Amino acid sequence: MRRACGCAVEVGADRLKKRVVFLSGTRADFGKIKSLIRTLLQPPFQFDVHIFATGMHMEPKYGFTVEEIQKCGFPNIYRFINQSSQGLMDRSLAHTVLGFGDYVRLIQPDLIVVHGDRVEALAGAMVGALSNVRVAHIEGGEISGTVDELIRHSVTKMSHIHFVSNEEAKRRLVQLGEPEPSIHVIGSPDVDIMNSPDLPSLDEVKAYYEIDFDRYGILVFHPVTTSVDGLREETRALLHGVLDSGRNWVAIYPNSDLGSDIILEEYDRLLRDRVEVRLFPSLRFESMLVLLKYAELIVGNSSMGIREAPYYGVPTVNVGSRQAGRSANPNIVTVAPAYDEVRGAIDRAAQLRTWLKPVQEFGRGDSHQRFRAVLERGDIWGISVQKQFCDLPITAFDRNAA
Repeated sequence: MRRACGCAVEVGADRLKKRVVFLSGTRADFGKIKSLIRTLLQPPFQFDVHIFATGMHMEPKYGFTVEEIQKCGFPNIYRFINQSSQGLMDRSLAHTVLGFGDYVRLIQPDLIVVHGDRVEALAGAMVGALSNVRVAHIEGGEISGTVDELIRHSVTKMSHIHFVSNEEAKRRLVQLGEPEPSIHVIGSPDVDIMNSPDLPSLDEVKAYYEIDFDRYGILVFHPVTTSVDGLREETRALLHGVLDSGRNWVAIYPNSDLGSDIILEEYDRLLRDRVEVRLFPSLRFESMLVLLKYAELIVGNSSMGIREAPYYGVPTVNVGSRQAGRSANPNIVTVAPAYDEVRGAIDRAAQLRTWLKPVQEFGRGDSHQRFRAVLERGDIWGISVQKQFCDLPITAFDRNAA
């Protein structure tokens, strides 16, 4: 036996259960994978589940959200601080590779599960690929307008099993040379929670977070790491447009990427003492979903405006390039980070709220069941850790071009 994070860990060939490690670095990706973790802990007990919590989860400035993981009652939670005070992504990546690599050597998992496009996911995939441990990637095949795009596709190439949100994402992975049998369309796991009957009521959420607005919008704005030079001016333009709208707002801190301190400085200067704004470092994922469901609109550049908001029929003002190309949904109004554009788009989007219908592009809320069904198949554990690129079939166009 070996011991990790206070839990006895069996090693060796006699272990009967498949050991699965979920790596989580943010409040957002934990919300996405929570239903997947929970389903593997349900009977019949075929899986030994572990969680490697790092990144923003370990930052008091962002709410120390590792405690939210703890409150779920999940076992075997390992805490690791990976971020430097400067918010440098390359250092966070290096620290995570070192820490997670040591952890993987200790507990010897059968499968590493990573989500999305964060440096923590990249670190997890790198460790798995270089340690001959199979890696499962959740929600690959998406596109965006930042360095996240590079990270996501890099994670894909180092992963062995892919759980994607829709057929479009699957098509992109095939283009990237991934073997089609390794790609499984399960929908977006957060839809599982969006459909849950266990979500709190709006009154409960508002009472807990001391939100006394009857009507409100949601503001979530993250830095675009590939273009931080104009970030301060863009943030100011966005915030003035929001404040001049005459509406109430629930505002959430940005993620911890390079440039987040600039946004937080402007939040502190412009939002902190405004009676029409409630500003939070973080919100519990379920509470955030409830607030979103009943919001007039969401403004900023969070993926929540692209994925979750349309599912509820909530209009989105998508500001800037961070979510470029992710959706052509008419519920989404995309504008430049300029005062006049933001200010006008807020009024236009709010008018849409009365007649918008939900748009469901990312599954039916059964992702966790589909995920578990794949892992219960015997053949999945026989996938080779040695990957090969799968060429697309040669078409008539290719022959003519040659």
